Amino acid sequence: MGWISMSERDLRRIEVLSDVRAGRRTVAAAAAVLAVSERQAYRLLARYEADGGSGLIHKARGRTSNRSRNEGIRKYAVELVKTRYADFGPTLATEVLLDKHQLQVGRETLRRWMIAEGLWLSRTQRRTFHQPRLRRESYGELIQIDGSDHRWFEQRGGPCTLLVFIDDATSKLMQLRFVPSESTDSYFEALNGYLTTHGCPTAFYSDKHTVFRVNRPDAKGGSGMTQFGRALAELNIEILCANSSQAKGRVERANRTLQDRLVKELRLAGVCDMNAGNLFLPQFMKQFNEKFSVPAARAENMHRRLNVQASRLADILCHREQRHVSQQLSLAYDRRQIILERSGVADGLAGQYVEVYDFADRPLEVRWKGHLLPYRVFSKDQRVSHTAIIENKRLSHALATVKAQQELKRLPKIMTNSDKGGYKKRPRQVYGPDYKTTIAPAVEMTA
Repeated sequence: MGWISMSERDLRRIEVLSDVRAGRRTVAAAAAVLAVSERQAYRLLARYEADGGSGLIHKARGRTSNRSRNEGIRKYAVELVKTRYADFGPTLATEVLLDKHQLQVGRETLRRWMIAEGLWLSRTQRRTFHQPRLRRESYGELIQIDGSDHRWFEQRGGPCTLLVFIDDATSKLMQLRFVPSESTDSYFEALNGYLTTHGCPTAFYSDKHTVFRVNRPDAKGGSGMTQFGRALAELNIEILCANSSQAKGRVERANRTLQDRLVKELRLAGVCDMNAGNLFLPQFMKQFNEKFSVPAARAENMHRRLNVQASRLADILCHREQRHVSQQLSLAYDRRQIILERSGVADGLAGQYVEVYDFADRPLEVRWKGHLLPYRVFSKDQRVSHTAIIENKRLSHALATVKAQQELKRLPKIMTNSDKGGYKKRPRQVYGPDYKTTIAPAVEMTA
């Protein structure tokens, strides 16, 4: 007789039924211990007395299930999946087998077959592990930045985005700002406040949003960097992009905390819009940092002094692009045709490149080697372009712009023939006792 594998439940039953046979326990007590009925306890006792411990093993152990599929069906289904649908998941493969091959197999059954054949990995096998990264040692060495789109004012105001700047070494909130969306102008505005308050850090750490990184390596225009990257390069600040959201987990966890705490603080303070929210944020940042920030491993402050004048900083934190001047002294920028005014400098710029400075808070400027060139604008239809490609993070702001444009749109007034002829409708004449008639003077007729 060979070895018999028994489960823990079977061993427990042998122990209890041995006590019953030895007279140390009654059948009713054994039924209560084994969580079975008294009749079932008598059956188990009879099988134990007849066949010993092997009689307590379930009779179906080692036998094929009555509900199992035919082995030929299993091989056929696995062969189809392996040869034609190797990259399909179990759910889609089940639907395709039924639709194209009239083979009905349960989704979980096919999943087990695919896992056994190595065609599918279970959720546990597909798990990825992100090892924690140690903090930077010095304050200002690495600043993580991100935007969080949320209903910060709940139902009191519309949704907006909160730009978050947090120090990696201390978890200290460095800059918070409510903006309509994650755009270059919004980050320029927040960066201006950061540099003025703290100075220049060593590097910023962000995601791969198009504000920070040119995601198309074959992009034809530009110098290979975004406007935000160009501004940081002029300020001698490095920009690093994380490969996953877990890599910049410090700012991601801060966003989750802010979506809980900041929303409630704004509710208690009665703040309902972005302007009031930006006035409230410095007070909140002070309280937040006192509670959650930690000391850095090294006392050194890696921020460098901002040795840039305010006018020069404004020239850096703006959109700057080069445009070709045509023979008619005109250039195209942002759906507008800019015509340079005739002057001694402008007359010699045909065929040359000039630099366009697009500021957020003042009119556009056209410069050539530092000279400011006067111009006039021939503007095309200013609207969100039809079939424009809008990123997910700017979708809410783009829809708000479209809605405002549609509300401002006026239907053209169609003039009738009476309007064209200058006809004016007279009021209705009312005849009464006070009605006066005007009799034209008689004209003498002469022969």
